Amino acid sequence: MSSSSPQNQAIVVVISLTGLVALWAVAAWWGADPTVLPSPSEVWGIFVTETASGELPRHVLATLRRVLLAFIVAMAFGVVIGISMGMNDTLNRWFGAWLVVLLNVPALVVIVLCYLWIGLNEVAAITAVALNKTAMVAVTVREGVHALDPKLKEMSQAYRMSVLTRLRHVILPQLWPYLASSTRNGLAIIWKIVLVVEFLGRSDGVGFQIHLYFQLFETGYVLAYALSFVALMLVLEYGVIGVVERRATRWRQPRTS
Repeated sequence: MSSSSPQNQAIVVVISLTGLVALWAVAAWWGADPTVLPSPSEVWGIFVTETASGELPRHVLATLRRVLLAFIVAMAFGVVIGISMGMNDTLNRWFGAWLVVLLNVPALVVIVLCYLWIGLNEVAAITAVALNKTAMVAVTVREGVHALDPKLKEMSQAYRMSVLTRLRHVILPQLWPYLASSTRNGLAIIWKIVLVVEFLGRSDGVGFQIHLYFQLFETGYVLAYALSFVALMLVLEYGVIGVVERRATRWRQPRTS
């Protein structure tokens, strides 16, 4: 078994996270002020209590729903735009500046404008988050298209592959590292933006709860809600995205006799 096997990687991740929690425990003990930095055990107690009451699952699911909807919209539009601009120099030349503009508009401005234009509702929340991420996905995928191996393109043309076959067997396998990067960065960025959206204009979700307990100066509750969603993102990263990535890139691995 190689040192980079999934089992060894899982062990490394567990040890690394355990070390992070231990460092947190030492810092909390050293500071000796739970109002500033409560210990892991105190935050865990809050997590258990809020979970038993049903409050934490309700708010986490509300945030997760917004994250997934915004992620799907951003990835769908971003991939289509990125592939189109990567394969068409005219589109890239005319609309490349639009992506630069979208990349540099602050997320807070987009959120406020969506709330002003659409209203304080779910449509505005999802739209604001998706707009903030679409340009990033498009740029990443466009660069991936530019990096495609021209020899593989010539081979697909020589064998007269259909568009769908070429997309499935030639283009997408080469684009996967860029899609994986967009997925990882997207989930990390989108859920942070969703928290801001909830902080500013929603009545449920992790961001709403963080806003509430910020006003009450309850650091432990802020950490419990924030870390619960971080834990969920870790599960998605290592339990879903990592597995899909390994399967999608098996063709790159050298075969051993």
